[in-house]
Amino acid sequence: MAADTLKSTTGAGGAAAVRRLLLDNGALTALIVLVIALSALSGDFLTTDNLLNIGVQAAVTAILAFGVTFVIVSAGIDLSVGSVAALSATVLAWSATSHGVPVFAAVLLAVATGIAAGLVNGFLIAYGKLPPFIATLAMLSVGRGLSLVISDGSPIPFPDSVSHLGDTLGGWLPVPVLVMVVMGLLTAFVLGRTYIGRSMYAIGGNEEAARLSGLRVKKQKLAIYALSGLFAAAAGIVLASRLSSAQPQAAQGYELDAIAAVVIGGASLAGGTGKASGTLIGALILAVLRNGLNLLNVSAFWQQVVIGVVIALAVLLDTLRRKAGATPVAAGTSSGGKGKQAATYALAAVVTVAVVGATSFLHSGGSAAASNPRMGLSLSTLNNPFFVQIRSGAQAEAKRLGVDLTVTDAQNDASQQANQLQNFTSSGLDAIVVNPVDSDAAAPSVRAADKAKIPVIAVDRGVNNATTDALVASDNIAGGELAAKSVAEKLGGKGKIVILQGQAGTSAARERAEGFAKGLKAYPGIRVLAQQPADFDRTKGLDVMSNLLQAHPDVQGVIAANDEMALGAVKALGSKAGKSVQVVGFDGTPDGLKAVEAGTLYASVAQQPSQLGKIAVDNALRALQGKKVEQTVKVPVKVVTKENVAGFSG
Repeated sequence: MAADTLKSTTGAGGAAAVRRLLLDNGALTALIVLVIALSALSGDFLTTDNLLNIGVQAAVTAILAFGVTFVIVSAGIDLSVGSVAALSATVLAWSATSHGVPVFAAVLLAVATGIAAGLVNGFLIAYGKLPPFIATLAMLSVGRGLSLVISDGSPIPFPDSVSHLGDTLGGWLPVPVLVMVVMGLLTAFVLGRTYIGRSMYAIGGNEEAARLSGLRVKKQKLAIYALSGLFAAAAGIVLASRLSSAQPQAAQGYELDAIAAVVIGGASLAGGTGKASGTLIGALILAVLRNGLNLLNVSAFWQQVVIGVVIALAVLLDTLRRKAGATPVAAGTSSGGKGKQAATYALAAVVTVAVVGATSFLHSGGSAAASNPRMGLSLSTLNNPFFVQIRSGAQAEAKRLGVDLTVTDAQNDASQQANQLQNFTSSGLDAIVVNPVDSDAAAPSVRAADKAKIPVIAVDRGVNNATTDALVASDNIAGGELAAKSVAEKLGGKGKIVILQGQAGTSAARERAEGFAKGLKAYPGIRVLAQQPADFDRTKGLDVMSNLLQAHPDVQGVIAANDEMALGAVKALGSKAGKSVQVVGFDGTPDGLKAVEAGTLYASVAQQPSQLGKIAVDNALRALQGKKVEQTVKVPVKVVTKENVAGFSG
């Protein structure tokens, strides 16, 4: 009887402990609810491979967030961690691959780069009295600029010995997950067991009181930001190892994910609170959301909305939960506990409704028959009409062929695309079409799909160092030569021009620039006054062209690496466009063709993007059915001018 009573008491005590854990940690409750909801909605979610995928995808954000935890606990902010991660990885690859520095020394140099960036942040904040937001915002720009300068805007292959950090141990445990766990334990130890950790909480709670208590606040801040830089360097090395290359544009926007993970995990931006376990949970929530929404085929555009709403509500309701728990109550009552319980359950309910509601309304693939082939299309970006047309062509062809097509948007982030491709592989799609953000960075994910016997078709850009079943593409270099020839001949072989380049570090920008240079060699009378990047963006094309006109008002021609930048240049030129200044674009987008028809854009090198998407889906289905496909399928480019635009369809 006594034994039964003890057993009952122990069981009740364990249940109460679990209940208290969930009530005291709204983020953990939200994570559990998310996992349960996504497991019910997708049979591909709760598998060993996919859970390991989530761990890998959370690793870089979590490592960055651990470093940011130190800063936020001390009431600071660090916006530079993404750029510092990219800079550290670039330094490692540049020193080891390009200059023969021993790998161990190169790794130390990369870590030292991260620490140095952190020390600069700390010095500007502690001794220069700059607000943390401003100091780290400046470092964000400096770090990104230096990584582009060092790499000359191109990815640098990572040393093989370091690239193993992106592999698995024993064939199942991903090394990034192991690194994440180690860095998490180190963070917990620093925060909970060291003098500097206690100093962080003291400074964050009340900096003036900490100073009056004898803490050397300035020196502590130097150390805190140095730690953040150290963790950023580690994250950069892990990220580049996954991609087998150092990308100068890697980790853009990751600082916001890192801050979100810390705050979702229960830390306060006012300082004084925060812990490593909460930060890990926050990073996992972000990874689970992105992974689950990919698997459920939620629109790439709506994914951003859903993630933003869930982040905001999770933090809001967790704040309400903590306030409810802190409400003073009369002796013998439990209204404070009830308030905390209600807020926690509300958090779980809202997250569930957000995910289930989003998938109910936005899930575009749920109606497809189970027997239909399932195919994934990973696009480099949907923030560009050219790639939107590729998607439209692919979707129309998939519908005609009875293919269930899932489309994802990598937002020009090579690591995000790697995550999406891994999700396609782990969910067992029948075929994959990929438009790489970068030809080198996509290789590890494509090799993993090939290992899983999934046919992969590359569209618009090839994949280096990996085998794809086919490449469906126009020739960017040949197109660049045609663009150069068009403007040169229009100017009679003599004149002054400027070139608007694409986003630094992307293969399309490099190849088109190479084509421009080749084409202009045949016209020595053409003088290039300036070449500046405008990131394939219309607004930036307008701004850059406006700036160039101040220095070169006598410009006679413009070559732009896409139509969006060309249209921005047309806007900057005003009445000069099509008259005294000839502008040539690239892609043949609908807006570009309208400008050609109106005469403000002299020409556009059209790639027929809808055909690219259509042919890619056709070839993916042929490869899946075991039919022969050509290794390279070239979709011809065509110079479209006012004379032939009426008969052209992209």
